[in-house]
Amino acid sequence: MLRSEIGGKVDKDQRGKQPVKASKRTCQYRNAAQACTHPTFGNWSNSQQCYLRREEPQPPFSDPRWQGHTEGSVWACVREQGFDQGRHLVTKWVWLPGEPDTVVTDPLTLAYRAVAAMQLREPVVKSAPGVGQIGLVNMPVWLWVEKSENTWGPISRDASVPGLTVTATAQVKAVDWSMGDGKTVRCEGAGTAYQKSFGIKPSPDCGYLYRKTSRDQNDCQYKVGATARWDITWRSTLGDTGQLSMTRVGATQLRIGEAVPVLVDPDGAQAAAPKTPAAC
Repeated sequence: MLRSEIGGKVDKDQRGKQPVKASKRTCQYRNAAQACTHPTFGNWSNSQQCYLRREEPQPPFSDPRWQGHTEGSVWACVREQGFDQGRHLVTKWVWLPGEPDTVVTDPLTLAYRAVAAMQLREPVVKSAPGVGQIGLVNMPVWLWVEKSENTWGPISRDASVPGLTVTATAQVKAVDWSMGDGKTVRCEGAGTAYQKSFGIKPSPDCGYLYRKTSRDQNDCQYKVGATARWDITWRSTLGDTGQLSMTRVGATQLRIGEAVPVLVDPDGAQAAAPKTPAAC
């Protein structure tokens, strides 16, 4: 549901103090009430009479939309026009020297803006055996992801409008691995990076055993996906709190073969080699 106005709120901790009054702000288009937020077009600006969304990435300064400026930002200005069957979207671009006068009524809108500022990325997937190597059926496969602020967390960002700030904090809580053979593995942590000194031990926290080769797969490799599940909490300066969830997906490929027995003739003669399927 889209809300179209904002009112004041008194925090419990402010009892006995003079509350700060927030002026009631409404969104209007030609004196008619207008939803203040739109999930695609952004937030409503009464002065521009449209929804404003900052262009990302910003166009080069040579673009005429900058109107000769080199500071500020270029915004997409979108509104609906017409009625019934003739209703359509009209978009223009405007340059603004600072933040627009958009009316943000819902702290959740600011929470999403704070999350967008985090620029959360897909996990950087690692495995042993790795890309270009061949693993074996029934031998341990180690799985892990590299940790950085925007691929694992924790990461925090703020988003503000006059009188209201929301702080959001995100952290990956689990990674779901799709192993390409129809099976999945959930790892609660990032996993342990493999080292040669570990030998053929299984991973202590994130591993897998393939039961058949990847010979019948496209390119003779299992397509492996790693879905990082982000838990996000947010809090506003008005005391509102909430939780969000988000996923980012990374991928790799694993080639799995099988050990081929070598026949040895006890009399020293050359033994017949076993028939093996065509190599990938």
